[in-house]
Order: sequence, then structure tokens, then C-alpha cells
Amino acid sequence: MKRISNFSKNALIALLMSMLIVTGASSVTSQQLSHEDKVQVNIAVNSAFQNTKKVRAGLLDVGYAEVGPKTGKPVILLHGWPYDIHSFEKSSSLLAEKGYRVLIPYLRGYGTTTFISPQTFRNGQQSAVAQDIIAFMDALKINQAIIGGFDWGARTADIIAALWPERCLALVAVSGYLIGSPKANQMPLPPNAEFLWWYQYYFATERGYEGYKSNTNAFNRLIWKTASPKWAFDDSTYQHSAKAFDNPDHVDIVIHNYRWRLGLAKGEKRYDTLEAKLAQSPAITVPTVTLEGDANGAAFPPPENYAAKYIGKYMHHTLTGGIGNNLPQEAPIKFAEAIVEADSMAR
Repeated sequence: MKRISNFSKNALIALLMSMLIVTGASSVTSQQLSHEDKVQVNIAVNSAFQNTKKVRAGLLDVGYAEVGPKTGKPVILLHGWPYDIHSFEKSSSLLAEKGYRVLIPYLRGYGTTTFISPQTFRNGQQSAVAQDIIAFMDALKINQAIIGGFDWGARTADIIAALWPERCLALVAVSGYLIGSPKANQMPLPPNAEFLWWYQYYFATERGYEGYKSNTNAFNRLIWKTASPKWAFDDSTYQHSAKAFDNPDHVDIVIHNYRWRLGLAKGEKRYDTLEAKLAQSPAITVPTVTLEGDANGAAFPPPENYAAKYIGKYMHHTLTGGIGNNLPQEAPIKFAEAIVEADSMAR
């Protein structure tokens, strides 16, 4: 599987709308990552992830794990698809030890997060997910937080930093700037690029909807393998996260998200103003650290293409040693260090 960095410059420009060489970038070696799998999670952290809290926030009752002192600086960590809060179990333990108050919510359609009303449209568009996190912060009376994430979570964190910079003290975004729009996604890419999006086209069909609904567990395990081809996760690790896919709204949220991205499903009018702003690819001003793994099997933009979107203090790190799409779980120490680094940049 070829990386998106091998695609033509024209396709990347159309997709990401910027072309600037990254400054201040670094590479983390495999030797530095050799101790990642030795991170131990204490009983209190394990209990927090097994016995999540709930808070009513906006359209949802949000399920979330919380670790660290209540008086600590808030850190909100956001997972992607097809993952869940366990991607951050080790990194949140490390951050809690440093005195941070770490909150890890299930996104809509995952785990213990549920809709308050059965009449609410099961909407997976990007601005809806971001609005959920703002409501989550409001419900917990958190005015400002360091926000980090990967995959859907990185996109959500990017959006909050772009549209609500006063709520985001600092940002850590795996794979960088992921804000998009259905219009931008109309631009066709070279065949090898389109190949990486096979599941989106599958989801665009009714066969794809029924297939994902019938084979959610097996489908998501396949994505884990292809998105992180060098990560030797075991069955227990996968099953910890797979429970989150039993959420009754999971399939509808995932299918709508990918159909909306391709312009095949409508969003809701309540989010039109936010989406209009996001369609302009707004710059991000808050202090930011972006991360990438050297073995990411998912489609992702090369760092030099999105650096210009971060116009405040900025640093990029590429992790070597076989790190894939689920970077926080595969390299928890380095992810936690990026949160601390972003915090220091905000001071």
C-alpha cells in the first residue's frame, strides 16, 4: 500500500490547499520507542476506563473516562474510527502522573455515549462532533483545555482550535490538518490515492451499510490491521475497544460521516454556518504539535502540506519504528510527551 505522500503534487494541493516545507520538524527513532510497551496502567486508571462517567451535554449523554487530579490543567483526548477511549489509556495515565486532569469522551456513536432523544438525527458530520465536545466542556464547566486526538479526533480537535480558539489552550493533532468539506472532496485523486479510500466507497452503497452492520467487529479489525500494518496488537487489546462498537447508533453515525464527506448525504441546517467556515480551511493560531507515524497505512497528508495552516507556535514530529494510525496507543509515551510539549508552548 503506497503512502499518500507519493501522490502527485497537484492532487495534494487540491486536497490540502497548502504547500510549505515544515520547519522545526524532528524524527523520533525506533530505539526511543522501544520502551513504549512497558508503560503500566495503575488500578485507578484501569477502573476509570472500565467504569466511565456520564454527563448530559447538548444532544448527548456523554460517556467519558477521567483520570488525574480535579485541580489539574484539563486535557481532552479524542479518539477516531474505528477506535475508542482505550487508545489513550496508557498516555492518560502518564499525564495524570504529571498532574493533568485528563478527560477522554466517547464520540457520538461509540461506547457509553448516547443520544438524549430518539428523534435526533444520527448525524456524523464533522461540525456536529466538534459541537459535541464544546457542549461537553460547557457541561463540565471547563473553559479551556489542551486538546489532542487522532483520526476523527484530530479533525475534531483541529476544528475546535480553528473555530473556538479561546477554548483550546494548545493542540496535538496526529496527521495534522484534517478539516475538509464535501466540495473539496469532489476533486478526484490518482488511482493509488483512491484505493486507500475503498471503505468510503463501500459505505456509499446499501451493500456497504448492510455489510458494516452485519460484520462490524470483523470489519474494524481489518481496518486496525491495514491502518497499522506493523502493530502486533493481540485479541484482548482489540476486544477492549470493540465493545464500543456495540453502541446502537454506531453504524448510522459512521455511515453518515463518510457519505456526508462525499456529498452523498445531507447534513443538518443547524451546522451550516460552522461548515461554511470550515469550507474556507481556516488557519489555526493556537500552539500546536503535530505527529505522524512512519507506518501509517491510512490515507494521510505529508507534514509539509499542512504546516502553513498552523500560524502560531508549531512543531512536528515523525515517529519511526513502525508506528501506524493508532499512534496514541502504539506510542503512548511520545503522545503524552507531545501534550506536555504543546502545554509548554502555550506558556
